[in-house]
Amino acid sequence: MVLLINKLYYAFLTLKKRRYIKLLINRGLNVGKNVWFVDTFFLDPSHCYLISIGDNSTICPNVRMIAHDASTKKLLGYTKFGKIDIRENSFIGDSTVILPNVTIGPNSIVGAGSVVTKSVPANTVAAGNPAKPICSLEEYLLKIKGKVASGKKIFSKDYGIDILNTKQRQELIDDVKDSMGFII
Repeated sequence: MVLLINKLYYAFLTLKKRRYIKLLINRGLNVGKNVWFVDTFFLDPSHCYLISIGDNSTICPNVRMIAHDASTKKLLGYTKFGKIDIRENSFIGDSTVILPNVTIGPNSIVGAGSVVTKSVPANTVAAGNPAKPICSLEEYLLKIKGKVASGKKIFSKDYGIDILNTKQRQELIDDVKDSMGFII
């Protein structure tokens, strides 16, 4: 029964998210093919026509894209605004804030919790507040592959969050005692 309620709840949220994205697209948001919006997000609804998200990109939970800056409104009488261009194959981590006049990617990763105030070059991993490049995408992937090659287990889909049993949960906990774990 609980599983059915969870499925209905997630189906409702998915429908709500699709409707919201469709509304923003009708207002000018440009979204490529195969873009994955994970859970909740904020795409500046009043300036969404300035936001473009390229094919095969992932937007993680709580990401905020704000294409305008009203900090000057009271003092100068006008607001700043600028494009946000997320290029193809980009990954925007959880709770990232992207501000106006920024381009990310292609093939770039922005780490969770980052505040992006300047453009991120192609094939780059950036993180921080303000976000700064920390390494190339190639360096990052080689580092991860090296950990797996040294014998670190990659857990299968059978370890998905909705289907974990107590034994599997303990296996995951044990696996991350000394280092990061990996799951499909």
